[in-house]
Amino acid sequence: MEKMKFAHLADCHLGSWRQPELQKLNIDSFKKAMDSCIEEEVEFVLFTGDLFDSAFPPIEILKETFAQFRRLKDSKIKAYVIAGSHDYSVSGKTFLDVLEKAGFCEICKYEEDNEKIILNPIMHKSYYIYGYPGKKSGLEVQDLKKVEIKEAYKDNFRILMLHTTIKEVCGNLPIDSISLEGLPPADYYALGHIHVNFEKEVNGKPAIYGGPTFPNNFKELEELKFGSFYIIDVEGFTKITKKEIKIKETESIKIEIEDALTGTQKIISELEKRDLVDKIVLLRVYGNLKQGKTSDIKFQEIQDYLENVGVYCFLKNTSKLEMKKQELDIQLQANEMEKVEEVLVKKYEKENPSNLNNLIFPLMNSLSKEKQEDEKKIIFESRLLSELTKVLGIELE
Repeated sequence: MEKMKFAHLADCHLGSWRQPELQKLNIDSFKKAMDSCIEEEVEFVLFTGDLFDSAFPPIEILKETFAQFRRLKDSKIKAYVIAGSHDYSVSGKTFLDVLEKAGFCEICKYEEDNEKIILNPIMHKSYYIYGYPGKKSGLEVQDLKKVEIKEAYKDNFRILMLHTTIKEVCGNLPIDSISLEGLPPADYYALGHIHVNFEKEVNGKPAIYGGPTFPNNFKELEELKFGSFYIIDVEGFTKITKKEIKIKETESIKIEIEDALTGTQKIISELEKRDLVDKIVLLRVYGNLKQGKTSDIKFQEIQDYLENVGVYCFLKNTSKLEMKKQELDIQLQANEMEKVEEVLVKKYEKENPSNLNNLIFPLMNSLSKEKQEDEKKIIFESRLLSELTKVLGIELE
């Protein structure tokens, strides 16, 4: 088997953050990954979906991204790409195609009919690289069950790039997924889509989720703290090296509040105990308020304090901060309580006749589904979207 070194990146989500500081960190993490690929002298880089956070990212994000792909090209490093659920478009018109037209990358191709999908290989020396894109709402999962590959010669190293949910990641959660055992045979499974640390073997062959190169939301910053990608060395055996992308430290702070009127000072007192200079500060405030309301906590004062001590960026989360439920003045019979929703909906239907009214209860039922314990946000959202699209009888692009 021919000696080779390549990189595997996934879920860069360039352009995802609204906060300028975190958008910059996202781009800087991507640049640092490119620095490492060039320094390591890899022969090619695999991008397994969601390079961008949308099919049509902002122009400033495009300029930065194109500049980094030019660096790869100038270093004679090839880039092989598939679309993800965020940068995929059924129209086929995305900026991944513009990158390819500019000669900065090559997108994996395939042929399909009603019965099967044939993945055509990109040939890099003795390496055969196959790929199939991710799609909105996990619609690629059913496609993958009929995927076949144009077989390589016996001595060729086969790489399969996919952007999807693997059964071994989601376990028993009710979400569309495909088992690793159900995929075509390969020597390396380059995966994207789920933002987790996942390394597994299929019949002795590595299967790895490569990203994200930078956390994509508050919870990911708490859990992952920074991004990562992989360098793969093939020399008789396959050596896997995870490369962590550390630029800024993350400080996670959880504070329980019962009295919102004294909550501001309690939070600041806790912050004063820590060294927060040049860090990303994640403040999660939780608890059942016995006095005051959430708006009594002066988060602007807290932010001003943090800016004065020199934090890099501040994010807060109050989703688990609840007010004490007020008792209803109107007393309802137990059997009446069960019918409140039905009475209100019937009244609405009478005043607003429409065929769409038939969707009200199915939609309410779908939207009442709760996130399961330890269920990743991206898996919960995908499951919820799948339910809603079934009720509405539509397919999201």
